[in-house]
Formats: sequence, structure tokens, C-alpha cells
Amino acid sequence: MKTSALPPLRVDPALRSEAEQLLKEGETLSSFMLEALSLNIERRKAQQDFLARGLASAAKARKTGEYAPASRVLTKLASRLAKARQARGKP
Repeated sequence: MKTSALPPLRVDPALRSEAEQLLKEGETLSSFMLEALSLNIERRKAQQDFLARGLASAAKARKTGEYAPASRVLTKLASRLAKARQARGKP
């Protein structure tokens, strides 16, 4: 597969300096920028998927007339949060 270049990016010298100060040993500014771009692409795809699921759920609820009570949703969310915190070792 051939690679291609992204357009040059003009930034404030202070921003570049800050980025360079945060580089890990052996890491280049180019690899840092590539990682940042990749992570942002993943994040935006996840946001789009989340939004699509929410819109589909809302359309289904309107169509069927079946809505979940807020209290049940909040209880489920609290349970998920508690499990996630427990898995990470946080109280």
C-alpha cells in the first residue's frame, strides 16, 4: 500500500514546543501527530456510532410507543458505573 502525506500543519510555536516537551523517549513529533490523528478518528467513529444507536432507539420508541422510565434507565446506569469503578479498583 502506498502512503500519502497530510497537508502541512501550521501551529503556534508555543504549541509545538509544548508537544515536543511531552514526547516519549524515541518518539518523534510525526509519530505523536499520527497517533493523535488515529485516536481522534476512533473517537469520532465511536461518537457517530453512539449517535446512530441513540437515533435508532428513539425512532423505535416513537414507532412502538414503548419508552423506558427514566428511573429504570438511571438505575441501570448507576449499576454500570458501580461495576466499572469496581473493575478499576475504585470505590
